[in-house]
Formats: sequence, structure tokens, C-alpha cells
Amino acid sequence: MPARTGREFLAGLKGARELWVGDERVTDVVTHPAFAGAARTLAQVFDLQHQARDVCLMPDPETGEPINLSHMIPRSRADLERRHACLQRIAEFTVGLMGRTPDYMNVTFAGFAGRADEWARSGNDRGAANLAAYQKYLARKDVALTHTIVHPTIDKSLGDTPAPGNDVALHKVADTDHGIIVRGARILATLAPFADELAVYPGMPLREGADPYALSFCIAMGTPGLKFLCRDSCAAKPNHFDYPLSSRFDEQDAFVIFDDVEVPRDRIFINANRETYNTVMTTGWYPNVMQQTMIRAQTKLEFAYGLATRMAEIINDVSPATKQMLGELWTYSEFARASVHSAETGAFEYGNGVWFPSGGPLAALRAALPAWFPRVAEIIKLIGSHNLLAAPTAAQLADPQLRPLIDRYLRGANGVAADDRARIFRLAWDFVGSALANRNDLYERFYLASGARNYQLADFIADKRRSRWLVDRILDREPSAAADRPARLDQIRNLPTEASR
Repeated sequence: MPARTGREFLAGLKGARELWVGDERVTDVVTHPAFAGAARTLAQVFDLQHQARDVCLMPDPETGEPINLSHMIPRSRADLERRHACLQRIAEFTVGLMGRTPDYMNVTFAGFAGRADEWARSGNDRGAANLAAYQKYLARKDVALTHTIVHPTIDKSLGDTPAPGNDVALHKVADTDHGIIVRGARILATLAPFADELAVYPGMPLREGADPYALSFCIAMGTPGLKFLCRDSCAAKPNHFDYPLSSRFDEQDAFVIFDDVEVPRDRIFINANRETYNTVMTTGWYPNVMQQTMIRAQTKLEFAYGLATRMAEIINDVSPATKQMLGELWTYSEFARASVHSAETGAFEYGNGVWFPSGGPLAALRAALPAWFPRVAEIIKLIGSHNLLAAPTAAQLADPQLRPLIDRYLRGANGVAADDRARIFRLAWDFVGSALANRNDLYERFYLASGARNYQLADFIADKRRSRWLVDRILDREPSAAADRPARLDQIRNLPTEASR
């Protein structure tokens, strides 16, 4: 099957899966009120790849059938530029509010397959072959894949990775004739209700003796023993005027329980091999997947700037304070754009003929976003003020007695109609004040680790040679040979990071 349509995607969600939301086990994701809006949105994302086929589709290198360009294994800087265009088109469709559209995992597994040589180390040849074969299956079946990579927190004082004997974290319990049995739990499977399959792959490195927890595999969402407990839904009624975002973009998050789940042997990528588990994520994974995530973040920041600008225009707010805040929002979006551009311009071959962006600019941006996004929401609240709470609904605007009064008392400046004003401020409220807005705030704060951990990572991967050289120069420790002078910072960023050396 080549690239799927939205109708084909929705048909794929009809299969059995054990999915709970609130006190209800959901039998039909497509029609359930908690999921129907996002299901339709994701179907439109699948249709988008056909509508924008020149940007989003490419021929499969072996079969020639059209597949999403996010499945490409990039082998040049030009490939990354082509992939950027596809990822940007998808991010624009959801204005960056869906962090787990299928292109995220497509990019991830394309990167894994491109560096299958790394997965083959430490005696893991069979797992690496399984992974490369699965990546082709993922692309050719156009599978919607999600993942779960974090161990549940029971006792924070024990650390973030499981010690031997931990009965909560996902671990292997037995071999079978057809594969392995796994038991335990993981978090947080964003997109779980709308995915066809679930991926498990390495998170933080495991300590000595924790080999049973060193697992990576993919399985179908309906696999017996697999259970998904969704958080409370943030989805609103299918009314795009009143709920322009929460009626469409609640991608959901789920706690995953593996109740003695059998994983087929050909779907196992790491089988209790701690050496492989602890090394495969240390080189190309981060800069590869960060291209997708930071394009999404850039798009969301640009949307926020546009929204705040429209709010100010509608009430004719030209005060210096508002102009300053608007400039701050633009600065965030421009820094994001520049970071992505710098990373792509500085792309290089990471090995095995595979090209990924330079990791430095993306690591810096990722570390800053958990502070930027809450500030973005604060600025929109400050500009919107009480107007965020005084936006009539579509039903109120349609009422023949209320409408003349709303037109008089709730119109915008400079001839802006009341319904246009209401539409903007309801959009702003859904972006910063609704249940979905608060979920997204938490998501951005801890997306791919907290800001604090990402700053620690930034310091770890930073090439410190030029900075140290500048200090030594002032201390009269400058090397005598001009050839010893470190390269420019942008050239240094083109080298492998310390984490990969």
C-alpha cells in the first residue's frame, strides 16, 4: 500500500484495541466525542500529502510507489532541505499544536534505519536487520506510529532508570517460540488513540545489571495484553468558531501497561542487550529528530506572533508595552527560524552515508523552549486581558435579539465586525486558557526532557575549544602557531558532538 488517504487512515482505526478514557472503554475511536475531532484532523493530514504531493511525497527507492517524504533516509544537505519543506507543510496544517503527527516517528525510524550499522554493534545484528526491515514496512504501509520511552515514576529518590528487580518498568520476562514476553509500564504514548502501532526504544542509559529492561520493538496497538489509559480529554465540541483549536487538535496522551505482551521475534530491535541500548541514541538520533520538532516549534511561535498581532490590531493597541511584547514574540520565532536554518546549513555526514543537521543550534533552541512557550502564553494573556473573557459564542451571535447589541458593544476598532473580533479572541483563549492550552503548556515544558536537562545536554555536547581559546588568549596563553587557532564557531558545529566521540 502506498501513501494512504484520510479515509484509509480512519478505516485502520476500526481495529480492536484496549483504550480507556475516564470510566469508559472506547470501542470506536473515530466517532467517540473525546477523539473524533483529532481523528478527522489526522485524516486531513494524510490527505494533505496527496494535495501537496510535489512537496510531501517521493517514490520508494525500491518499489517506486509514492511514500511520505518524511520516510526519506537523508544522504545529502539537499535531502534535508527537501524534507524540511514536507515537515513544514505538515506543521503549518496544525500550526504546531500537534507534536506527534506521524512524520515525527517517520523521521525517527528513517534515522534509525540509516544508522542500522550502529544498532548492529555488540552482537545485535539480527535486531538491526529487523529494524531496517520494519522501517521499510512503516513507509510502505504508511503506518501511523507512536512511541513510549519513559519509565513510570514510583519513587523519585531511586533515580530515573530502573534498578534490577524493578517490577514496574517495562522488562522482559520470558522467551517464547515466536518472540519474547514483556511486562510492566511506560509513559507517555502521545497519539495512542490514533496510532496503528506502538514503538519502544531507548531512553536514558541503563545501569549495570538492568539488561531485562534494555528493549526496543514495535507492535500493533491491538496486541493482546496491551492497555492504554488516556488522560482526561481536552477535546471540545465540533464547533470551530467557539473552539477553533480544542475541537481539532487534542492528540491525547496515554499511560501504557504491558500485561504479559508477546512481541514477535521479527519486531524485536534490542533484546535485553544493554550495550546496544545505551549507545544507539548517542549520536545521530537527536539532531535528526530535532529537525522535525524544531520546525514544529518554529511554526507554533510564528502562529503565536501572528495571533498576538491580530489581537492588538483589533483593539488598536499601539502602546509601547504591547509593541515591546510583540517584538519579543517575533524574536523567539526568528531565533527558532535561524537555529533550524543554521543546523540544516551545517549538516554533515554522521556515518554510513547518512546526513543529519548539526546538533548544536537545535540543542540550544530545544533548551530555551520550555521557558519561551510559557512566556508566549503570558504575553498573549497580557495583550488580551479581559477581552479573552468577553468573546461571544456562535450561538449568541446568531441570536436575533443579542446580535444588534453585540455588534454595538463588542465590535473591534477601525470598523472590525463583532464576529471577527470574537473569532480572534476565542482563538486566543483556546491557545492560552483552555484545557488543551494547559495540556500543551505542560507538554512543551517537558517535551523531550525538561529545560534544565536540555541545558545540561547543551553543555555536554558543546564544543568548548573556541571559547577556551578566547579566554586563553587574554591570559597570554595563545598558541604560537597560527594553525592552532580553532575554527569559527559555525565550522566547529559541523563536527561530530562530544556525545558522539
